[in-house]
Amino acid sequence: MTDLFTLDAEVRTDLGKGASRRLRHANKVPAILYGEGQEPVSLTLAHNKVFRAQEEEAFYSHVLTLNVDGKPVECLIKDMQRHPFKPIIMHMDFMRIDATHAVHTNVPVHFINEDAVVKKGGAVAHHIAEIAITCLPGNLPEFIEVDLADLEVGQTYHLSDIKLPEGVTSDELDKGESHDQAVVTANAPKGASSDEDSEEEETTEE
Repeated sequence: MTDLFTLDAEVRTDLGKGASRRLRHANKVPAILYGEGQEPVSLTLAHNKVFRAQEEEAFYSHVLTLNVDGKPVECLIKDMQRHPFKPIIMHMDFMRIDATHAVHTNVPVHFINEDAVVKKGGAVAHHIAEIAITCLPGNLPEFIEVDLADLEVGQTYHLSDIKLPEGVTSDELDKGESHDQAVVTANAPKGASSDEDSEEEETTEE
């Protein structure tokens, strides 16, 4: 897994749409590296390596290492452009990070024990798939786990109900209580009340 988070990159000086098109034909991915007060650097990466790495969910919320002409640079993936229908990555944006500087990024949410809600007669409704967080790079989680074992039918978990890892804060909650987004709800099954009414009517008719 670790090897997937380390990618070799070469600095490129041949820029423009035509140059990018030639790179893609050569199974290369044009990219840019920016941030931390340094000048942006145009890069080239091997498409097969990048494509394999991006298949892992953790790739998008993990500290990556770019070996830029042999020099390691820690960064995060900030944007990725894909071909509309072909399995081709068209362009990537990487942001440099510093271990002492907090980063803002989105991490996926993993819901566990959904079967507990189903056993209670509820239907799980996910409202968000990721959470915007701020933390130091060393505290960056690959995902946020939300345990639904105690979620009751008709109940909603909000951001304020989610336990974040140590050193991690929610960007939305930092804006105030009005930004306490709904995360997941245990809904009563659709049609449950009407079905019960029908059963009562049939019983009455008998």
